[in-house]
Amino acid sequence: MGMDENQPPPYPPGIYATPRPWLPPTPVGARYDHLARNAVNSWWRPIVGTLLAGLGFALISALVLVLGTVVALAAGVPVLGLATRPFGDPVFGLAVLLLSIAATLPMVYGVAVLVQRRRPGTLSSVAGRIRWSWLWQCVGVAMVAMLLGQGALYLAYVVTGVDTGDLFGWAGWARFLPALVVILLLVPFQAAAEEYLFRGWVLQAFGAYLNSPWPGIVLGTAGFVALHGYTDWGMADVFAFGALMGWLTIRTGGLEAAIAMHVVNNVAAFGLLAAAGEIDKAMEQGSVPWQSLAGTVVQLSVFAVGVFFLAKKRAVRTISG
Repeated sequence: MGMDENQPPPYPPGIYATPRPWLPPTPVGARYDHLARNAVNSWWRPIVGTLLAGLGFALISALVLVLGTVVALAAGVPVLGLATRPFGDPVFGLAVLLLSIAATLPMVYGVAVLVQRRRPGTLSSVAGRIRWSWLWQCVGVAMVAMLLGQGALYLAYVVTGVDTGDLFGWAGWARFLPALVVILLLVPFQAAAEEYLFRGWVLQAFGAYLNSPWPGIVLGTAGFVALHGYTDWGMADVFAFGALMGWLTIRTGGLEAAIAMHVVNNVAAFGLLAAAGEIDKAMEQGSVPWQSLAGTVVQLSVFAVGVFFLAKKRAVRTISG
């Protein structure tokens, strides 16, 4: 019997099988730091991804600074070339600084998709996305913690006889409002970019190999400290912040708490400088007085307890479904 001309040739079995999707399913029942352990995970993917993320962060930041310099020259803004104050206009300088970090956020997503072949939402939480309702509740806790921390700092200064006149200044609305607009528009993206890189990416890169989250928490926090220019007590302050944010990320199954605290903290810090007309000091980090640890301890403790309590009350998911 001859073969029907309309019949396809007898190719080997499986030749018409559906190709494997580029983004395989997220592992079920996985803790946040284990979300990169999908069906195509290989030993080299977290290593190559980390190298690319670090290189991308450096290149994008440098590119934004170069573009900022070009814009400044075109707009007649003085270019000083100083490490702590590259531009004569402090508000413009703050905008370039924040953009140089905020612009790296899409890069982290891209590396997750292209190198680790996983959904970018797995960087956000075990739900595969930002849990907005939970994020806003964490923002509320962060605001309370920030206010109590500022109160503790003020009290520590008073008790130890330090002049508190420089803590809260006011330069007038004309100087405050332009800086406030820049802060409110860019700080959320700048803070989120740092969290996605130093908490999200690093935790999950180590989690691709290790069961314990602590190596990722410690080394991610060390990188976070290195990004800043603080010394002595300031380094301890930033390390405590980073380590707690890493721990809360694991305990709540996502970056929402860390992003909320980081945004509120940075808006308050930059906002106080702007209110005092000292936004040019935004990059002058260096040494900080030991009394600042009193504010840090109160702020972080209140935030940790509040988030942990709310997470248990809301039964916030800590593993993927």
